[in-house]
Amino acid sequence: MENEILNEPDYVCELVGLLRSGASREELAQELTNYHDNDIASALDELDARERSLLYQILGDERVSEIFAYLDNPGKYLGELGIEKAADIIENMDADDAVDVLEEMEEEVRNRLLDEMDEESKEDINLIRSYGEDEIGSRMTTNFIEIDRSLTIKQAMRSLIAQAEENDNISTIFVKDDDGTFYGAIDLKDLIVARNYMDLESLITQSFPYVRDHETVEDCIERLKDYAEDSIPVLDDGNMLLGVITAQDIVEAVDEEMGDDYAKLAGMTGEAELEEPVVESIRKRLPWLLILLALGMCVSTVISVFEPVIAQLAIIVSFQSVVLDMAGNVGTQSLAVTIRFLMDEELGAKQKLAMVFKEMRIGFSNGLILGVLSFVFVGIYLCLLLGSPAQYSFAISICVGFALLVAMTISSIVGTAVPMFFKKIHIDPAVASGPLITTVNDLIGVVTYYGVAWVLLLNVLNLA
Repeated sequence: MENEILNEPDYVCELVGLLRSGASREELAQELTNYHDNDIASALDELDARERSLLYQILGDERVSEIFAYLDNPGKYLGELGIEKAADIIENMDADDAVDVLEEMEEEVRNRLLDEMDEESKEDINLIRSYGEDEIGSRMTTNFIEIDRSLTIKQAMRSLIAQAEENDNISTIFVKDDDGTFYGAIDLKDLIVARNYMDLESLITQSFPYVRDHETVEDCIERLKDYAEDSIPVLDDGNMLLGVITAQDIVEAVDEEMGDDYAKLAGMTGEAELEEPVVESIRKRLPWLLILLALGMCVSTVISVFEPVIAQLAIIVSFQSVVLDMAGNVGTQSLAVTIRFLMDEELGAKQKLAMVFKEMRIGFSNGLILGVLSFVFVGIYLCLLLGSPAQYSFAISICVGFALLVAMTISSIVGTAVPMFFKKIHIDPAVASGPLITTVNDLIGVVTYYGVAWVLLLNVLNLA
C-alpha cells in the first residue's frame, strides 16, 4: 500500500496505452474524460500523426483547444491540421492563448488563420495583439462575465448562466454601470446564496482592485500578487472593462519576470531558451562581456600599480582571492536584497538611505567576524605550517583580516547604492548592476588589500 502511494501513476503512458488498446471511439471518449488536459497535451508527443488525428476527432474542437493551451509549441501540431480545422481550434481558445499560438506562426499562415475566424474572435485577438509585450493588456484574457448593476438577483443569475456557455471564468462576476464603465465585482458564492428579494447592489464590491491596460507588467506585478483574487479587471483610461488578469496569468508573469531578472543579473538582455540560435545567445551575452573586459583591464592595471608591494611581499598574493571573493559575495548579497527592495515604487529617500546604512552595518559586522577569523587562521597557517616567524605571520594575517573588513564594508555599500543610482536615472538596476557589481567589487578588493599591505606592512611595520 505504501509503495502504491509513493509511486505516482504515469498518466502519459496510460493515455498512450489507452489510444493503442483498440477500444471503440465511444469507450475512448468515456475514458478520456478522466484525464486532465495537461496530461493529454504531454501525451501528444508520444503519439504518431494518425493517433493524434483520431484523438482530435474523439475529443472535439472545444476540448482540443483547451489541450493545446498547455502546449509549449502548439504550432507543431496545428500544422498537421487543415487551415479551417486549425482556425476552429484557435477560435475556441481564450484570446490570450490564441495570441500566443498565432505569434509562433509565419505571417502568411497567421493571416490565413485569422481570415477563417469569426469577427468576435478576431476582434478579441487583435485587441490583445495591439499591446506591447511588456504591457499588462498583452497578458489579459477576454474570458470573463460582466453584468449590469441595474439587474435583479434573478436576472443576474440568468445573465451569468447565459454567458457561462462562452466564458468559463466565472468565480468573479464583474459589474458595469449604466454608462458601461466598470462599477465593481461580485463573488460567485455571494450571488449563488443571495435571496431574490435582496438588492444586487448589496453584493457589489465597488472598491475592487484593477489595473490599466497600458501599465507595464513590471510596474504592477507586485500589486497583482498582493490580491488573492482569481481575476483582476483590466480597464482602459475611460474605465471600460477590456479583460481580466487571471491567477494563472499572474503566475506566468511572475515566472517570466524572475527569469528575466536572473538573466539580467547574469549580464544578458533576456532569458536564454533551449531552442534559441547560437547567434542570438551570443548577441544577448556579448555586450556586457565587452564592458566587463574593459573593467577587468582596469583591475589588472591597478594590480600592476602595486607591483613593488608584490615584489617585496610575494606571500600576500596567496590570500588575494580570499579578499576578492568575500567582497564579491557581500556585494552580490546586498545587490539581490536591494533589487527586491526597489520593486516597491513608493519608497522614499529616507527609506533608501536607511537601507544603505543597514547593509553597511551588516557588511561591517560580517567583515569584522570574518576578519578576526582570517587573522587567527592565516597567522596560524603561516606560523605553524610554513614555519614563518610569529611576528611576520601575524603581521600578514592582520593585513588580510583588516583588508577583509574594509572590503566587505565598502562592497556592501556599493552593492546597495549602485542599483539605487541606476533606478534613479531610469536604467533597469538588474541588468545594469548584476555584472557590474562583480567587477567593481574585484576592484575594491584589490585596492583595499594591496593598499592596506602597502601602508601597514611596508610603511608601518617595515616587513620588506
